[in-house]
Amino acid sequence: MSSPVLGVVAVGNALVDVLAQTSEDFILQQNAQHGMEKGAMTLIDEPRALALYEQMGPGVESSGGSAGNTMAGFASFGGKGAFIGKVANDDLGKIFQHDLRSLGIEFTTQPLIIGAKTGRCLILVTPDAQRTMNTYLGASVELGADDIDEELIASAAITYLEGYLFDRDQAKQAFIRAAELAHKNNRRVSLTLSDPFCVDRHRSDFLNLVENHVDILFANEEELKSLFMQNDFENALNAVSKNVEIAAITRSEKGAVILANGQRTSIEAAPVTQVVDTTGAGDQFAAGFLYGFTEGKDIETCGKLGALAAAEVIQHIGPRPASVFAELIGKAA
Repeated sequence: MSSPVLGVVAVGNALVDVLAQTSEDFILQQNAQHGMEKGAMTLIDEPRALALYEQMGPGVESSGGSAGNTMAGFASFGGKGAFIGKVANDDLGKIFQHDLRSLGIEFTTQPLIIGAKTGRCLILVTPDAQRTMNTYLGASVELGADDIDEELIASAAITYLEGYLFDRDQAKQAFIRAAELAHKNNRRVSLTLSDPFCVDRHRSDFLNLVENHVDILFANEEELKSLFMQNDFENALNAVSKNVEIAAITRSEKGAVILANGQRTSIEAAPVTQVVDTTGAGDQFAAGFLYGFTEGKDIETCGKLGALAAAEVIQHIGPRPASVFAELIGKAA
């Protein structure tokens, strides 16, 4: 088997993010009227997306999507990667393609010619830096098994799967195909659980994926407890340790816990001056960890790189790096 030429190929939702600051009252009002859940991701349809966009204040628009954000961070560290995701053949889709490719990320998935528009995520950031996401998936959910390129999967050390994409059956089929191709070619498979509400909706399918196809799992504490239906964090850790080679579990200001081949490593949260927006914290933790792992770093260093990347991104608006992550590498030594 030849050595991989890419560090990571990610499979995820191809979305354009729209971020705007808002008040607690606005979230409460939207919760009462539309069931918007503070701090979580809610799936919405196109009419709702258009209406909410009109109600949002001035915002920042940029290419996003959880796995896309991770790949942007991975590239900022100096990693070489690729992305598989579905956009429409429209202006936002072309912007998304250009943004990823401009970062040096390979992106060759064929766009959707007829049907839904490019997806978007409307992100409301409250004064406590919590992000509440409202996602119109659009063309992204049209990704199917036929879009999974075996040559591309085989070229990467790790195939990274985004849990948010798991809401459609054909996406689940794409995940299984990607995982099977990765293992066929002696590569690792990684999954991020993405959101506790997403886990609640698809627990049995996620458990099947984790138990049978995943080598490296990323989750936060709430997502992990939801997956294994445990109220106690330690019990959830014990459960996941039986299923994957590596579990990287983030705990906000408490840092992270890494379980790797039976060994437990605690990672302290990196210091921050001010928390502005927590959007993308988990995405960038994964970016740092995956960069370290594909570069052959020890588990503690991988965790520190993840913590440093997460700390950078929560100190500004937006889920992607505002500085060059490669400059953080020396701080993890």
